[in-house]
Parts: sequence; C-alpha cells; structure tokens
Amino acid sequence: MVYDSMLIFAVLFFASAIAIAFHHGEAIVSNLLFKFYLLFVLFTYYAYFWHKSGQTLGMRAWKIRIETEQGGNPGWGTCYLRLVFALLSLSCLGLGYLWRLIKPYTWHDRLSHTRVVLLRSAREKPDTGTGAK
Repeated sequence: MVYDSMLIFAVLFFASAIAIAFHHGEAIVSNLLFKFYLLFVLFTYYAYFWHKSGQTLGMRAWKIRIETEQGGNPGWGTCYLRLVFALLSLSCLGLGYLWRLIKPYTWHDRLSHTRVVLLRSAREKPDTGTGAK
C-alpha cells in the first residue's frame, strides 16, 4: 500500500491539475463533484491494473497479485466492488485488513470473491524433473 500510495499521489496530482486547468485556476477542492472525480480516478487506477495483470506496480514489487477464486484476473465489476468493500474495511478502523492476521483473507477479498496470492520467482519454482539445468 505504501508503494502504491506514492504512485497514487502522482496520479491524483496530475488529475487535479487537469481539473484545475478546466476551471481556469479556480479553487475546486471544496467541490463535491471534484472529490468524486478524484475517487473515480483512484478506483480506475486500481481497477485497470488488477483487471490487466492482477497487480498494481506496488504489488509487483512485493510479488503478490489479486486473482478471482477461479485463478484469473478479476473483471472490471469485481475490481470496483473490491474497492468499495476495501473502503468498508478501512472505515472500520482497518479491521477488515487486520482480519488477515487471523484468517487467510480480508473482508473485501471475502465479499468480492477474490484473493491475494504470493508469486514465486523463477528461482523458487520446483524442478520439473526434465533433467535440464
């Protein structure tokens, strides 16, 4: 989350610059529509990467990915649903995330039928028995 937050800061900064340019430099921070616009940009950032590869750039660094219960990348609807449930997990003082310490899933993974998996590197994969080294 820390790695992605740095990228998200840059994305939201750029999105804000675009919005301010269209409002001729006027302050729009208190505008409710502007806040929903930034939330949409944030959701789209995550949904795009999860739908495309199952990983955001920060998740790639930690070698983890999101996948459906069937093992594939989540669809757009599942990605957005997972994000809504992640907000619920955060709004309960992060309890939905902390749940992972006692169960093998977070609240938002359980509710959106997704899971976080650890990827193994090529060096860690078991020998296939072909004899080639």
